[in-house]
Amino acid sequence: MATRARIAAAAKQLFQTQGYAATTMEAIASEAGVAVSTVYTIFRNKRSILGAICEAWLEEAQIRPLIEQALADADVPHRLKTAARWTRQQWERGADVLPLLQAAAQDDPDVAGMLDTWMEEKSTAMAHFVASLEGSLPRDLSVERAGDLFDALTIAELYRDLVNRSGWSPDEYERWLAETLASQLLTR
Repeated sequence: MATRARIAAAAKQLFQTQGYAATTMEAIASEAGVAVSTVYTIFRNKRSILGAICEAWLEEAQIRPLIEQALADADVPHRLKTAARWTRQQWERGADVLPLLQAAAQDDPDVAGMLDTWMEEKSTAMAHFVASLEGSLPRDLSVERAGDLFDALTIAELYRDLVNRSGWSPDEYERWLAETLASQLLTR
């Protein structure tokens, strides 16, 4: 496991500095201090390494446990606070991974497919979460429209704009997002 993590960390650093397409498996092995055959044994290709980098990001951000916690919570406003927390943690901890993934998708059709699959899985999970709010939505707000609002309010670009460009703290963003989700999605 330590070798796997070291290879992924080396690849991440090289992908960020040299670009995904320009980084070779040999360069990753050299940066990680392992034999090229070790890199190929643990990861078949760069796309697999990128997948491991993304998986580590989601684990570090605790996205899946927070979604499960929110879905199990009977207190709907608290459920939305948990959604604000996972959104913050996802973009806060993925600030360096998401641009890397998007750039790699431009260079590699297989990575683009991986990103599309990941985005579909994310959309499905978020649709399931929003559907769990159905009994608490205002009568004039359909589940589909609520999903659109949720998606728009939780995009990475909004996090980056408020936190990186406007200087909000991640805590301020999380509080604002929880309040905004509640005001837009819950019966008043």
